[in-house]
Amino acid sequence: MVRTGLQGKKGLVVGIANDQSIAWGCARALREAGAELAVTWLNDKARPHVEPLAQQVQASIAMPLDVASDAQLGALFDAIAAQWGRLDFLVHSIAFAPKQDLQGRVADSSAAGFAQAMDISCHSFLRMARLAEPLMAHGGSLMTMSYLGAEEVIGDYGLMGPVKAALESSVRYLAAELGPAGIRVNAISPGPLATRAASGIAHFETLLADAAHRAPLRRLVDIDDVGALCAFLASDAARSITGGTLYVDAGYHILN
Repeated sequence: MVRTGLQGKKGLVVGIANDQSIAWGCARALREAGAELAVTWLNDKARPHVEPLAQQVQASIAMPLDVASDAQLGALFDAIAAQWGRLDFLVHSIAFAPKQDLQGRVADSSAAGFAQAMDISCHSFLRMARLAEPLMAHGGSLMTMSYLGAEEVIGDYGLMGPVKAALESSVRYLAAELGPAGIRVNAISPGPLATRAASGIAHFETLLADAAHRAPLRRLVDIDDVGALCAFLASDAARSITGGTLYVDAGYHILN
């Protein structure tokens, strides 16, 4: 029988900012399923909000990580290699775009803003995959967070739509390239959630209300819903699932 539990597995969760973060819902579910965790915080300002959460999930490794810093990224994976010698799963739950580019028209986005959004929100996942690969000698699971705006035009989602589309395409290419090594790669696409990251999207409250009203299940999802899917994808029960975008949005994605 294939196990859904994560006892004995070790994984990295990147993107916790506070207790409303999607990454926190994932970390909590992964820990409850039995996994040993490494977690990160963005900077000194974020550390007081993240460190208590790291303690709640008894994280064995807790370090700063700005994904724009190759030195910090290298130091994190060096610490994982030294302490664990392997990595079973990785959760990438970070995205950023400059406010003026995010809230303007895609056609008006600056080259610098577009490049920064793509680097932090998409290419950082590729960099982590490259560093995780040698630690996943016996296979593993890589997960990242997307959104419906990658496939459809969502009002006010703007620049992040093309960026998330690139991320979902990257998931497919990584799945093809890393599959022979037993490494699975998937995107999770939650419905709208009231997180700090989402607060930068204009008229976000309207998006939440529309999702709650129109979704087939007539409700919003929460970070625990996302965490449950994340824990499943990290488990051996998902051993044959790779290269996909899995929705956890109360069915909203089926609407036209």
